[in-house]
Amino acid sequence: MLALACCISSTAVGQEKTGNKEGFALKPGTVKIILMRPVIGVGEQSTGGLYEPNADWTTQARGHLGTALSEAQTQLGNQVMPYEESAGPEGPLVTQYSQLFNAVADSVIEYQFFPGNRLPTKKRDKGFEWAVGPGIAELKSLEGADYALFISTHDEYGSTGRKMLQIVGMLGGIGVTSGVHQGYAGLVDLKTGELVWLNADRQMGGDVRTPEGAQKRIRQLLEGFPGKPVALTTAQP
Repeated sequence: MLALACCISSTAVGQEKTGNKEGFALKPGTVKIILMRPVIGVGEQSTGGLYEPNADWTTQARGHLGTALSEAQTQLGNQVMPYEESAGPEGPLVTQYSQLFNAVADSVIEYQFFPGNRLPTKKRDKGFEWAVGPGIAELKSLEGADYALFISTHDEYGSTGRKMLQIVGMLGGIGVTSGVHQGYAGLVDLKTGELVWLNADRQMGGDVRTPEGAQKRIRQLLEGFPGKPVALTTAQP
């Protein structure tokens, strides 16, 4: 068990969190970015480790994260506009692209950010080559923009039963995690569908159910954004 724990620890230490397409640069004031509707899910982790959505927590998080994003988007050095939900009948298709972005981000974490898991075609010398597909260029609701900024957060707060199981596991020498807090932020080139920047972490901080926690989460999500650094003010209770 100790050897396994050391192995897991060294893997976590070696994990990368940010990637850029080779040669990509984003000069402030030169492009238009569409901020896609964030994908936000908040719930409880049951004793058995299952995710149980909580509508109230998700609503709280959506409001706090939205406020933090509104402040952050004015600091990204380029014109950042929120996606117009009423732009047309493409809503379901846009939602699919958000889900596809999440799947791609998961793959980047698993097969490129973890050095030990890198696929032969994803080695460091092969560059950062990921995409959601060229079809995104055909979306009429994104016309006139250069990039789409996708943001996704998923939080599971450990239930009392899960926390108790974690304590029992520790006493028995068995590792049991309590809570899941992951987030992804990425830029997609709307001409090619290529993912040109990604910041992804499966161990994010900030309780998104609070204003302060939501600001912390947004700072972490936009860390390393290819432009101006984001520094949000401290939210007041």
